[in-house]
Amino acid sequence: MLSASRLAVKQEQSRFEELQAAWLYRQIATREKNRTMRQLFLKLAERADQQAGVWESQLKQSGLRAKPFRPSRRARFVGHLSRWLAPKTLRPLLASLKIRGLSAYSGDHLTSQHPTPANSDEVGRRHGGIAGGNLRAAVFGINDGLVSNTSLIMGMAGAQPDSSLVLLTGVAGMLAGALSMASGEYISMRSQRELFEHQIDLERAELALYPEEEAEELALIYAARGMSLHEARRFTQKLVKQPEKALHLLSREELGLNPDDLGSPWAAAFFSFTAFTVGALIPLAPFIPMLHMEAGLPASAGLAGGSLFITGAALSLFTGGSALYGGFRMLLIGATAGFTTYGIGSLFGVKVE
Repeated sequence: MLSASRLAVKQEQSRFEELQAAWLYRQIATREKNRTMRQLFLKLAERADQQAGVWESQLKQSGLRAKPFRPSRRARFVGHLSRWLAPKTLRPLLASLKIRGLSAYSGDHLTSQHPTPANSDEVGRRHGGIAGGNLRAAVFGINDGLVSNTSLIMGMAGAQPDSSLVLLTGVAGMLAGALSMASGEYISMRSQRELFEHQIDLERAELALYPEEEAEELALIYAARGMSLHEARRFTQKLVKQPEKALHLLSREELGLNPDDLGSPWAAAFFSFTAFTVGALIPLAPFIPMLHMEAGLPASAGLAGGSLFITGAALSLFTGGSALYGGFRMLLIGATAGFTTYGIGSLFGVKVE
């Protein structure tokens, strides 16, 4: 159980967030050119005001007075941005400020990806996996390790033609890059997960406090996407009688989240570390058996070049472009970086007597 003071803080925070959401909805509506979306945001603003009123009544019951409302600096900044940028382009920023209904922007595409369930038993069954996203991240991670360590090895080879020093430099570069990637990915994923968990907790609290209002918000979103408002209301009112399924659907449609799959920071860090290490090992491999520079450097350049072509071709799978063009483009980029660092190394390097 929450203490009286902590409960009051939570009630005031929830009231503030609803009022801020209502303010932002109206800011967005004045700049939204699409009539359907403009009406949706105005209706959601009214709902947010009503929900803020519920929280205010809770405060009054506790003998407390609500604070005067003023949007946060962040909200004012986003509202200012919306004067020049279409609301559709600000979706990530708006979602973090408790703005709902953004899934309606996806129109038919979203409907084909996440169709409205015909009944509550279908909630949660139509989510695709994330294997494609992981594969894409793996290819980019390998490419990062490959390009950065190849450049480092080439630069060191140009500056100091000693295979043992090149090997040491390559290992240090591989570990530094992989650890940097892993720590950055962990912090990013951890921060993202904390935001998502906070938003889902808010949805859970709101669903428990005013389920009818939450059902109406969801119905308005479905109506904006072309569903009959009568049918949408009938479905969502039935759904809120099953809180867990309702939370799942509200999180998906209002927040764009799957509560069962928010991502693991540790898994993301490990995945990033491994992918970068694999890429960084490729140009380093010829120096591990302590080959002489005359043999190691061409072998390293050849392995790196072939791998760059392969990763460029693999990336074309995600862009829909030509594999041949993608491969040669990546090879050219990597070769330019490698030759540049080799030249700089040769220019500023020293010779060991």
